[in-house]
Amino acid sequence: MSFIETDVQKDLRASVARLAARFNYTDYVLPKARAGEFPGELWDQAGKLGFLGVNLPEEYGGGGAGIYELALVQEELAAKGAGMLLTVVSPAICGTIIAKYGTAEQKQQWLPGIADASKVMVFGITEPDAGSNSHRITTTARRDGDAWLLNGRKVFISGVDRADAVLIVARTADHKTGKLKPALFIVPTDAENFTAQRMEMDIVQPEHQFALFLDDVRLPAEALVGREDAALAQLFAGLNPERILGAATAVGMGRYALAQAVEYAKVRQVWKSPIGAHQGIAHPLAQVKIELELAKVMMQKAAVLYDSGDDTGAAEAANMAKYAAAEASIRALDQAIQTHGGAGLTKEHGLSAMLAMVRVGRVAPVSREMILNFVAEHSLGLPKSY
Repeated sequence: MSFIETDVQKDLRASVARLAARFNYTDYVLPKARAGEFPGELWDQAGKLGFLGVNLPEEYGGGGAGIYELALVQEELAAKGAGMLLTVVSPAICGTIIAKYGTAEQKQQWLPGIADASKVMVFGITEPDAGSNSHRITTTARRDGDAWLLNGRKVFISGVDRADAVLIVARTADHKTGKLKPALFIVPTDAENFTAQRMEMDIVQPEHQFALFLDDVRLPAEALVGREDAALAQLFAGLNPERILGAATAVGMGRYALAQAVEYAKVRQVWKSPIGAHQGIAHPLAQVKIELELAKVMMQKAAVLYDSGDDTGAAEAANMAKYAAAEASIRALDQAIQTHGGAGLTKEHGLSAMLAMVRVGRVAPVSREMILNFVAEHSLGLPKSY
């Protein structure tokens, strides 16, 4: 892989940065989030400009590029405080899975809309008693003639109020062995017996979280994505991009926090000199810069491996990138607030409002501890601990 981006990639960065500057954190995103409103104008413009569909096939209205380019888009949006969770779930997870495993009809029905933001599909895997452990998922799908009946519950599902459908991870009964296998179903949000209940979160962000209840939700046979007995592979086709986009979000938010700190350190004067002239301020910011760049390199590596088809290498790199980016972004925001002193806690600067959202990076979409488990087992060859 080359660390020199192509002219097309550089132009894409510049174009996304210009859009994000128009819909930036302090002037647009934060007021929307505080009002509980979604940044719809930003989402629509990003779709119309083709940013949200860069990873999707050209024949379905996408850009024909890869997860690298979509991560680039998310990083540049987040670098202005305008990163959106829907970018992670709709084009990155759902769009990728449908592009790889969907039928021709599913691709035609969903991919053009996901690409231009006129349709939204979100992702439903997490359950109250299973977390993201697909082996313990209890949401079940059983055949009823030519249809499917889904029953179960999901939690922490992002953006359901903006979505046309949820890609639900369920389990089907294997009648030969009696074992349960995971499968993916497209569930319209207006389906009968499908209920979405907003969860009260203590996070300042524009997207809402939901608990889902499925009580004999009847779906046609064509709601199944891919093969009913091969969904574990299909599932990870979406989860690796999720981790890469999560890393991109964290890197971008870290860049935003660092930029605010550097700007303040240049102009804030104490004892006749800018505070940035003092090593007590400058060195921690320099360290943050190094850590963000290191996390970004791992994120780029993960994206290149994924786009090249190296699923094993991409899984390792994506987990490491997500871990490193979360830690770096938390440190960046903490240091930005410290650099501002008391001003860092004011509503004017909005930095403290980002604290919970940045902290989410250690928890979702996969916890720091589960990443360490993965690296210990798969990278180091240590015995499985869980």
